[in-house]
Amino acid sequence: MKMTTERQDGILSFRVDGRIDGSNAIAFQEAVRTAVDDSDRAMIMDCANTSYISSAGLRAVLMTAKSLSNRDVQFALCALSNDVLDVFEKSGFDKIIAIHRSKAEALGSLHDQ
Repeated sequence: MKMTTERQDGILSFRVDGRIDGSNAIAFQEAVRTAVDDSDRAMIMDCANTSYISSAGLRAVLMTAKSLSNRDVQFALCALSNDVLDVFEKSGFDKIIAIHRSKAEALGSLHDQ
């Protein structure tokens, strides 16, 4: 798993390349925790290159969403592959975490708020 970040107008984009599973879920959570700055009002998790997510990965994403919510930081996912989107839909997480087709769509929804 490789993670990269960039900031624009108070929105942190966090891209995950590879898998999020039991072997790296805790590292993922820690990387997000340290990447979020007090000036960030939102975070987009760009999943365009996320190839797989396990139940441990889902838990890490949910814990991240809760942690960000406690800090009043909005959270959204974008660009999920069909396989990764299917996991979110089957788990019901798509009902509690905003999911957008593209990063541009996610940015647009956050700028509108």
